[in-house]
Amino acid sequence: MVTNMIEKSYFDKMPNGEEIFAYTLTNSGGSSVKIITLGARINEINVPDKNGAFADVVCGFDNAQSYLVDSAYQGAIIGRFGNRIKNGKFTLDGVEYNLFKNNGNNHLHGGEYGFDKKVWNAKFWQIGSEMFLELSIISEDGEEGYPGKLSVSVLYSFNDENVLSINYKASTTKKTIINMTNHSYFNLGGYDSGDIMEHTLWLDADKFTQTDAELIPTGVELDVNGTEFDFRTEKLIGQDIDSDNINLVYGQGYDHNFVLNFDGTVKHFATLKDTKSGRIMKAYTNQPCVQIYAGNCINPDDAPFKKGVKQVKRCGICLETQHSPDAPNQPSFISCELDVGELYDYTTVFKFEN
Repeated sequence: MVTNMIEKSYFDKMPNGEEIFAYTLTNSGGSSVKIITLGARINEINVPDKNGAFADVVCGFDNAQSYLVDSAYQGAIIGRFGNRIKNGKFTLDGVEYNLFKNNGNNHLHGGEYGFDKKVWNAKFWQIGSEMFLELSIISEDGEEGYPGKLSVSVLYSFNDENVLSINYKASTTKKTIINMTNHSYFNLGGYDSGDIMEHTLWLDADKFTQTDAELIPTGVELDVNGTEFDFRTEKLIGQDIDSDNINLVYGQGYDHNFVLNFDGTVKHFATLKDTKSGRIMKAYTNQPCVQIYAGNCINPDDAPFKKGVKQVKRCGICLETQHSPDAPNQPSFISCELDVGELYDYTTVFKFEN
């Protein structure tokens, strides 16, 4: 019988010699989650299929250099602001702030040196059968152009029911904006099993955000009814993915912000299934939106994944719970502002079944 445990191990080091560690949370059923301190990334999730066979269901690398040069943000915690900010600027209380532009003329996923490139501090503990890993960083006032010194923590927990929970917290010394998420690429057949075109997705979203050619929101939320974006009835991800209506400048396929039927509580918003292995992932959040990205731009010529596995287009799907992209510049969207004395506090949960 496997005993619930948390193991710390050496993973790699940064170019400056700073050590990166891995923490593996293993439950009594033998399922495990491995998280590394570089970017507070999910590096592995090992869960059983309908026949009890285990597979690692998230993409990723087995060395630091591949993560540092990767442009797909594999498994990382994203911040300060997930997704795009138009023209890399926003105005807060009458002051204009200019951010680093790393996506054409726009700011993406925190900029040049976002949370994904930092080595986080870690501590862990266990309460009964539930295991906890807390990672934390400080983002200094002015970093990447953002105002306020930000104190950030991400708490991962994993239990015997194969429930992985991610709780994000942050506080600031000056009014700022924040929009954190996790950028894991899920493939429930195993990260080495090919693409996710035969996965099905159910999504509790009546609307999605209209964007321009640079994936910047226009401010309009469109009804999914009668479109390729309607996942309210479970359907294959690959069913409509080659439609001309979702042919984007950054690659044909899904890379869209869906507006969830949001009530402020942690509620079930998505179910992902692999039709071959029988693995199921149910997702829950108290965030108002989720970016569904189907790995359209994954480049097979990039560095291989763990154990030398070659990358393939659409190798995984991201469910990036978030506030809407470009929210600081869109008054009609839910605010992403964080003031002094307030606590940024959001949770996303992934439950694995078979």
